[in-house]
This record gives sequence, structure tokens and C-alpha cells, in this order.
Amino acid sequence: MSNLTRNPEQECDIAQGCDAVELIIRPRDKDLGGFSVRRTLPTSQRKMVGPWAFFDHMGPAEFAAGQGINVRPHPHVNIATVTYLFEGEILHRDSLGSLQAIRPGDLNLMVAGSGIVHSERERPEVRDVPHRLHGLQLWLTLPETDEEMQAAFYHYPAADLPAITVAGVPLRVLIGAAYGVTSPVKEFAETLYVEAHMQAGQTLILPDEEERAVYVAQGSLKARDMLIPEHSMAVFAQEPGIILEAVEESRIAIIGGEKMGRRYIEWNFVSSRQERIEQAKQDWKAGRFPKVPGDEDEFIPLPE
Repeated sequence: MSNLTRNPEQECDIAQGCDAVELIIRPRDKDLGGFSVRRTLPTSQRKMVGPWAFFDHMGPAEFAAGQGINVRPHPHVNIATVTYLFEGEILHRDSLGSLQAIRPGDLNLMVAGSGIVHSERERPEVRDVPHRLHGLQLWLTLPETDEEMQAAFYHYPAADLPAITVAGVPLRVLIGAAYGVTSPVKEFAETLYVEAHMQAGQTLILPDEEERAVYVAQGSLKARDMLIPEHSMAVFAQEPGIILEAVEESRIAIIGGEKMGRRYIEWNFVSSRQERIEQAKQDWKAGRFPKVPGDEDEFIPLPE
């Protein structure tokens, strides 16, 4: 998904937590014309969690026939984007020639590296009938030595991602290693991304990572008797044995990994170097990025 403004930091309600919970971030809904997006990263008080620099929750949205997601081609540099859907379908195209429908349970990993352009639309079969969309989109920073790597695209079908049950909780390890299993998804730095579906009263021990957070896409949780409400992100201290308890039926995402150095973000560009972002802006304005095969006629201009 393209960021719509030059400054991606969103206004959020920030609550100070207990010793285990450093912050609770409650993003405000942003209407993108027919559906809502909630952005928890970056914010003024928390730029990143591990290598994760951007976290958007889109939907759930109901679209009438003829309406839906229609994101024109736009560029990225020096990051990887991750898309994971709970419901619906998005058609991904990029300047490498990739053409891939992503469906619930699949994971798309697009490595921008030195530069890539992509669009997110819908197949006519989806758009021509009433449909729903609900999912998460994240940006993953690359280590400084890999920021200018060659662009790449990886698609992991749902069947290839480990699905296990821990203490009665069904979960999927999407990136990294947790709960005794390891995801096949390519990593560039130590990274954690887990999705879980908990019932009221169930508990789950939070995996140990240098940095970690939990986002509640549906329901609500408790950690050390502190409530983590629906559509909020709890950022945790580096303390072992933290237990999550579902107050009600809850769908959650656990993210984290190793702490990364400072990153600059403007529009859809993220880099450890401000001058790289300026170069990318000028390259986009001058039309020096590659085109998206099959989607060459439109593009999103650089916000002024």
C-alpha cells in the first residue's frame, strides 16, 4: 500500500504502560475512501519495533460491486514490504514483472532494495461482485549493508507457512523462529512475525526478542493486568516470560526482532541515509524508476 502523505507518522493516543508494557499505541482511523486504515508505526514516540518501521491495519471493509482497492504504481527503496490478509484478495504487480494474487494466509515479501515500483489492485472477478478486505501491511527495514541489494519478489502460499497449536492457541509463524518452529520466509535481520487466534481465557507466552510488540486486530488482551484494547499495539520491555491473556476472542499479530539503527522515512521511501531519500524523490519525479509491466499508464505523483 502506498503512503498517502510525505510524513508517514500518524497521530495516535499513547499510553504509558507498566514495567513489562512500555507503551500502548492506539492509532486513529484514517478513511481512505470506502475503508479505514489504522497506522501504529511509525509514531512520534515509537519509530520502529525491531526491523519493523511501518504497520498498517486495513479494514475490515465491505466493498460494493465495482469498488475496491485500486492503488496506482508507486516506488519504494531500501526496505521490504510484507502483506498478509485475513480476508479478501489483492492483485500485486511490480516492475520486476511479478503478477501475483495474494489471498488469506499467503504472505507476500517484496524487497525494494535499490528500487522497485508496484501496484495493488483487484482482479475483475473480485471487483465485479460485493467483497470484503481485511489485512495487515508492514515495512521491514533492511540492514545497512543490504539496503541497495537487487530488488526481488517472494510469494509464500498459506500451505508453506508453519501452523501449530500452542497451549490450545492456533498460530502461524510467518517470519522468523518461535514456539519451536521456523518460517521458510527469507530474513535479512533477526525478525519475528507471528499471527494467533485466541479464545477468551486462553494464554500465550510472548516469544523472547530484543524488541517486540503485539497488535490486537480483533478482541482485547491483558498483559500483567494491563488491558490491550482492540486496534492497539503494546510495545514490550525486554523481559522474559510475559504472558498474554485473551479477554475475549482475539486475533493478534506479534512482531519484533533485533534493534536497528536510525531510519529516515518520507512518503514511500525509507533509508538509513537522508540523501538516498532525496535521490529517490528526484528519480521518481524525473521518471527514472522502471515501469510496472501491465500497469504502465498510471502512477502516484510525489506529494508536494
